Amino acid sequence: MNELALFNKLFDGLDDDYYELPSFNFKKAFLVPKVDVKEGKDAYTLQMDLPGKTDKDVNIELNNKVLTISSENETKDEKKEEKAESKDGIKYLIKERSYSKFSRSFTLPEDVDSDKLTAKVQNGVLTVTMPRHAISAPKRIAITCA
Repeated sequence: MNELALFNKLFDGLDDDYYELPSFNFKKAFLVPKVDVKEGKDAYTLQMDLPGKTDKDVNIELNNKVLTISSENETKDEKKEEKAESKDGIKYLIKERSYSKFSRSFTLPEDVDSDKLTAKVQNGVLTVTMPRHAISAPKRIAITCA
């Protein structure tokens, strides 16, 4: 009996109508870049690891307070390189590095000044700086009797 068969036996007899396991997307969990977000007095800072990517490989869009960071699949140069290697009779023995596309979206807080966002890629780390602006305090309105 292999491990997979043992794992499947754990769930035999469970009624699908009453019990549902949470879904987990392994591809998304391991291929989507991880993010750190810091909050400072004057700005929020988002940092994302993007090894091997340059500013030309990454797209950043802001639409209605939603910041989307994405990157496309492998470039044409990488595809040409693979074809050239196969023509030369060279083949991969191990190929663990992959070039996958991803997209991550973040809803920005109300105090972000969306006109002043900046982004840079340095040493494989994307840093997006989101300056804050002061949110006006609630205004008290006087009530008059008529």
